[in-house]
Amino acid sequence: MTAIGISSTVAVVGTGTMGQGIAQVALVAGHRVRLYDAAPGRAEQAAGAIVRRLDRLVEKGRIPADARNAARARLSPAATLAELADSALVIEAILEQLPAKQELFTALEDIVPAECLLATNTSSLSVTAVAGRLRHPGRCVGLHFFNPAPLLPLVEVVSGFATDEAAATSAYETAAAWGKTPVRCADTPGFIVNRIARPFYAEALRVYEERAADPATIDAVLCECGGFTMGPFELTDLIGQDVNEAVTRSVWDSFYQDPKFTPSLAQRRLVEAGLLGRKSGRGWFDYGGADGSGAERPKPHTEAPRKAPDFVIAHGDLGPAADLVALIEAAGIEVRQGGEDGARFELPGGGELVLADGMTSVEFENVVYFDLALDYGAATRIALAASPDTPERTVQEATGLFQALGKQVSVIGDVPGMIVARTVAMLIDFAFDAAAKEVASPADIDTAMRQGVNYPLGPVEWERRLGESWACDLLQEMHQRIPSGRYAPSLGLLRRAYAAQDVVPS
Repeated sequence: MTAIGISSTVAVVGTGTMGQGIAQVALVAGHRVRLYDAAPGRAEQAAGAIVRRLDRLVEKGRIPADARNAARARLSPAATLAELADSALVIEAILEQLPAKQELFTALEDIVPAECLLATNTSSLSVTAVAGRLRHPGRCVGLHFFNPAPLLPLVEVVSGFATDEAAATSAYETAAAWGKTPVRCADTPGFIVNRIARPFYAEALRVYEERAADPATIDAVLCECGGFTMGPFELTDLIGQDVNEAVTRSVWDSFYQDPKFTPSLAQRRLVEAGLLGRKSGRGWFDYGGADGSGAERPKPHTEAPRKAPDFVIAHGDLGPAADLVALIEAAGIEVRQGGEDGARFELPGGGELVLADGMTSVEFENVVYFDLALDYGAATRIALAASPDTPERTVQEATGLFQALGKQVSVIGDVPGMIVARTVAMLIDFAFDAAAKEVASPADIDTAMRQGVNYPLGPVEWERRLGESWACDLLQEMHQRIPSGRYAPSLGLLRRAYAAQDVVPS
C-alpha cells in the first residue's frame, strides 16, 4: 500500500487550530478536502480561515494566485458525517477525550469505504485504545502533526497494537508526499517526542528545585552553552504551564509512575496559582499582562570580571572538553602537559577544573566543575559549580580562565551533573531506552527530536560525539548520589556502554 492518490478526498474532523492546519497541508498538496465539526457553523468558519491564510501566502509570494484559486475550489465544509462517505483518509483532530474519539471512529466505520484510512492526531491518548471499539481496528493509525501543522515538518506515524502494516505504510507515504518528514513509532506513552523530551523540562526544574540556579540562568546556560534554541522555562511559558504539566503527568501515569518521569512540584504550584505563562501574563517570567508587553526579563546570573590565570596544566584524556586546550592557547594562556591520570585542568593555585561527571565539588578538597557545551568554541556562556568550602581563589581562577575565552560565566550551586550535562545524559538515556524497546529506530528518534523540538543534535548523534559510555558513566554517578531510580541508566544505555567495553560493572 502506498500514498493515497492525489485525486482522493481527505476529510478532517475537528476544526480548531490543529484541524485547520492539517486541512491546509492536505489542500496545498492537491487533495479535495472536506471539513466537519460537530458544532454548527464551525466548519464554514474554518474553511474561511484557511482561505484567508492562503490569501496571505499569495500576498507574500509563497504560492501563485492560480494555485490558491484551485485549492479554494477543492475545499468544502460538510454539514454531516455522511458527507465524508467518499473519503480515502479521515483525520480527526477533536478534543483529547478517548470516548469522543472512539464514538467518532465507530460512526465513521459505517460511513466510509473499507479501504479508507482512519487517522487520529492524538498526542496523549493510546492509538490502540482509540481503535479498540472498531470492527476493523487495523485501518486506524496515528498521524501526530505538530503545531502549526503547515510550518512544522515532523509527523509521527503511530502504529497501534492492531494497526495493519499496510495502513501504517500508506499513512507514512502520504505524509511524505505532502512534504512532511514522517517517522514511525510504536504506540507507547508520549510516542517519540513527548516521551524523550521530558528530561529537557524535568532536569531544569530539578536544578531549580535544588536551588542551584534561577530560571533565567538555567535557560541561558542551556541555550548559550548547550546550543538549545529556547530554554525550558521560557518554552513552558510559551506552551502553557498547565499544558506542559498535563503532558508530563499523563506520561508519568501511563508509565505507572516510573521515577524517571516524575513531575515537578514547583511546576504544579505554578499551575495551581494560575501562573500559566504568556497566556496568563505571568509564568516563570512576568510578561506584563496577557498581552505580553511591559515587563523586563530577569537577567541570568553572570560573574564579575576576574583575572585570567597565567597557565593551566592539562591532565589525562579530556574527552568532550579536549577542544578547550586549543582555545586556551589561542587566548594567550600557557597550557602545560601534566600526567595521564584523571581528566582535569590544574590551576596555578592548586585547584582543579573538571568537566561535569555526576559527582559534586563538596566531595573533593579543591575542585570546580564546568558544564558540558555543545561546542566550546561557539558557546558564549559557561556554568561553573563549586561547594561553599571550595577556595575562592580556585573559583576566581576558573572564572577568569573562561572569561579570557570570551565566555560569560554563571556560578551555580553544587549539584551533580550541573545543567547541560545532566540534561543531555538523560536525553541520551531516554533515546536508547526507546530504541531498545523498539518504540522507534535510532535514526527516527534523532529526526524526531531535531524536527519536532528543534534540538541542536539528536540524542543518538550526541552520544556518538560524547563517547559510548559518557552518559552511562555520568548517570551511574548521579544514581549513587540520588538513589531514587530516576538516574539509573536504562538497560538500553547499559548495553550500549558495555558493548563498547568502556564500563566495568561495580
